[in-house]
Amino acid sequence: MSEAIEGLQHRLHTAGELKSVVRTMKTLAAVSIVPFERAVRSLADYYRTVELGLIACLKDIGSPSVSVEPESANSRTGVVVFGSDQGMVGQFNDVLAEFVLSDLKSSSGKKFIWPIGEQIAWRLTAADIDVMPLLSVPDMITGITPLITTILEAIQEHSEKRNIARVLLFHNRLSNGRAYQPSRQQVLPFDSAWLRDVAMMKWPTKMIPQVMPVETETLAGLLREYLFACLFQACAESLASESASRLASMQAAEQKVGDLIEQLQLEFNQARQNSIDEELFDVIAGYEALSHAS
Repeated sequence: MSEAIEGLQHRLHTAGELKSVVRTMKTLAAVSIVPFERAVRSLADYYRTVELGLIACLKDIGSPSVSVEPESANSRTGVVVFGSDQGMVGQFNDVLAEFVLSDLKSSSGKKFIWPIGEQIAWRLTAADIDVMPLLSVPDMITGITPLITTILEAIQEHSEKRNIARVLLFHNRLSNGRAYQPSRQQVLPFDSAWLRDVAMMKWPTKMIPQVMPVETETLAGLLREYLFACLFQACAESLASESASRLASMQAAEQKVGDLIEQLQLEFNQARQNSIDEELFDVIAGYEALSHAS
């Protein structure tokens, strides 16, 4: 009986330590969401600046024609998918991978996928998909810009070689507080309807700026900045969603560990009571034996 009690004590101690670790990880996950959410909000100001530049350019040169190649059996699609490098994120990568593969089934031609994160990369396998070199997920805000720069360089290289006709962007984004859902966006070629809408926007003041020559080069630069902002926002939203998913996983784990501790405590108390009862029975039996002997 003493061995069973000691075993239960050891399991209670281990479960208590595990709960402490889970609580710490839950706190870290909750704290890590904040800077990524702040980055997404601050990016709105940057996007507004780019949008104003586009308004000024398009008022001078008019809305450019944007050609969109009709999809054919030979068309090629570039795909950027933001996943995670680490585990303990629940169904974060599974849900996104299923969403990506389901969406790409409706697209003909070859697909080139740039996976961001080891956990998402091995889930994106299909006969018509070429998985490009793996890119690591940044763990800090300062790591997002170098990552986006690398992605843009890869996209530009393949675009110049006519390896891809369009680029799709997939990632998880927060919704309803701490929940998340997969998102899809076509980032290239630029939507002609969107450019026309921008060209129709009014300048916020009466002083309309002049665009320095050459307008077309300025427009191209602003469109690159817009593309950068889209990718940056997707990465930041994905990181915030990853932290939210890890937070939910740690909350569930904390509840399970708490239930385990409660069950172990009940078993420990029962085993200890049984041990006390046995000792009392032994004392009573001994006393009775001595009484009969006398």
